[in-house]
Amino acid sequence: MASVPASQFQKNFGEWHDRVHQGPVEITRYGRPTAYLVSADLFQQLWERFRIAVPVEDLLPGDIDLIMQSAVATDQPYTLDDIPESDDETAVLPRARG
Repeated sequence: MASVPASQFQKNFGEWHDRVHQGPVEITRYGRPTAYLVSADLFQQLWERFRIAVPVEDLLPGDIDLIMQSAVATDQPYTLDDIPESDDETAVLPRARG
């Protein structure tokens, strides 16, 4: 990945603007990254994959209904039992207790 100090980026914007088609450009200030310049195509790809995680408690009843009605198209049936057990209590998908 190309890296450029902010002062050089400002002086030679056209050059760095053209270089984003080769890959992201890291813009630094005092040797630390402060921003990244990416092509419009890469930004669109990243934005399409962007998700915001919210706690279950913040979901509205309509959101929960949509989740309950959702389905995943697959040739193989599956259940949550397919997820391996974890000894780590901070696992991303903890088993339901009950």
